[in-house]
Amino acid sequence: MSTIQAPDRHRVVVIGSGFGGLFGTKALRHSPVDITMLAKTTHHLFQPLLYQVATGILSEGEIAPPTREVLASQDNAQVLLGEVTGIDLEQRLVTSQVLGRETVTPYDSLIVAAGAKQSYFGNDRFSEHAPGMKSIDDALELRGRIFGAFEMAELGANRGDNVDHLLTFVVVGAGPTGVEMVGQIAELAHRTLKRDFRAINTRSARVILLDAAPQVLPPFGQKLGEKAKAELEKLGVEVILGAIVTDVDERGIEMKFKDGRLERINTVTKIWAAGVQASSLGQVLAEQTGAPLDRAGRIGVNPDLTLPGHPEVFVVGDMIALDNLPGVAQVAIQGAKYAAKEIDNRLEGKAPQEPFKYFDKGSMAIISRFNAVAMVGKLRLTGVIAWLMWLAVHLVYITGFKNRVTAVLHWFISFLGRGRSERTTTEQQIFARAALARLGRGATDLVSAPGEYDAARDDQERQRREELEKHALEESRLTDSGSRGVPQDQR
Repeated sequence: MSTIQAPDRHRVVVIGSGFGGLFGTKALRHSPVDITMLAKTTHHLFQPLLYQVATGILSEGEIAPPTREVLASQDNAQVLLGEVTGIDLEQRLVTSQVLGRETVTPYDSLIVAAGAKQSYFGNDRFSEHAPGMKSIDDALELRGRIFGAFEMAELGANRGDNVDHLLTFVVVGAGPTGVEMVGQIAELAHRTLKRDFRAINTRSARVILLDAAPQVLPPFGQKLGEKAKAELEKLGVEVILGAIVTDVDERGIEMKFKDGRLERINTVTKIWAAGVQASSLGQVLAEQTGAPLDRAGRIGVNPDLTLPGHPEVFVVGDMIALDNLPGVAQVAIQGAKYAAKEIDNRLEGKAPQEPFKYFDKGSMAIISRFNAVAMVGKLRLTGVIAWLMWLAVHLVYITGFKNRVTAVLHWFISFLGRGRSERTTTEQQIFARAALARLGRGATDLVSAPGEYDAARDDQERQRREELEKHALEESRLTDSGSRGVPQDQR
C-alpha cells in the first residue's frame, strides 16, 4: 500500500472521470489547488453515445478519450487509476485499489462523482445473459453479441436449422437508452445488413422493446411517448408494455403481465437498459454521516451539495437525492461546476453561493435516422428538426475537436448511407467478462505472484468445500426430518 504525500497547497480529490469528475476538475484549472482525480477507467466516457458503439456507428475512442490527454495541459491536476473502495471522512483519506494494489490519498476537499451502474432490481443474475449499457466493455460486448447473432444465424440457416431465436433481439427498458438502442438494431436489420447475407433475410428479424411501464419514454410525457412508439412500430419494432421480466437465461427471456399471464420469448441477444443504481460509495458515505439513501442508492445531500456534517465533501451527479433531480449529464456537469466554485469561494474568503439550482436544458432521444423527439421547456419537437437538434447538442459535448470531426464523418456514412464503419467483433469481446467472473478476484488473479495466486485459489477451494458440506448437512437434516413418522416401506 502506498500513500500520496501531502503537498503544501489545498488538496482536492475528485472521484470519477465522468461528466461530474471531468467538469469539476476542469472548473478548478485556474485555482490555487492540487487536484487528484481517482477513476477506475483511464478514459472519460460520453455515455449517451454508448449505443452507437454497440451498433457499429462510432468507435470507442471517439466517445471515450483518455482522461490524461484531456487534462494534459492542466498543470494542477493529476490522474490516478484505481477503483475507490473506502472513504474515511474523519481522517480525510480516500482508499483506491487496482489489481490488488492499494493507494491512500489525503484530501482537504472532496468531490464524489462516482456515477451509477445498471440496476437489475435485485436480479443481478440477469446480467450474465443481458448486459447493460454503462461502460465501454458493455458496448463492445453488445456489439459482438449483436453482429455475432447475425453471423451464427447465417451458419445455422446454411445447415437448415431454425434460427428464429438468433434473429430475435430484445431490449429491456423503454427510456431514452432503450429507445435509441432498439431503433438502431432495427435499422441494422432492415437497412444496413439487408444485402450482406445469403442464407438469411435480416429484414425478417424480430426487434422487441420491453418495459413494465405503460408508455414509451415516460419522462417525455404521454404525447411524445405515443409519437415515439408509433415511429418505432413503423420501423418494425414490437413494443411490449406493462410486462415485468421474471427470468433471463441463455436462450430466452420470460415476462409476466399485470393479469398474471406469463410469456417467454426465445432469443439469444438480450440488452438491459432498465433502471440504474447509484455507486456503492453512497452506502459508504451514508454509514458515516447518517444521511438517508433512497431506493436507487442515492444519498441525501444538503442544498449546497455537501454531506451533512461534512462541508468539505461534495456529492454530484447520479449519486445525489435532491429535489427529484434526474440522472442526466447536465445535473452532473452543473453540480460539479457549483462545487468547484464553492471551493474557490472558500479559499478566497467569499460568501457561500445560493443553494444549488438545476437549470433544465431539455431532453432528447433519437428514434432512427432523421427522426427524434425533443422536450425543451414547454417546447415539444419531433422528426427532422428534433433530430438535427440532437446531433448539434451531442456534437458540442463530445470531448476533443478530432473526435467531433470523426463523429460527424461516421454519422454522415451511417445516416445518409448504409455503412457502419465499426463492425469488427471478436470472441474476446463477448466472453471476456464471463471468463474474468470465473476467477475469484477477477483480473487480480492474473497478475498476482504465483504464491499469492495459489493461496487465493486454495482459499476459494476451501470455501467451496465448506459450502458444499454445509449444503449436504442441511439436505441430510431435511431428509431426516421429512422421513420421521413415515412407515419404513414408504420411505
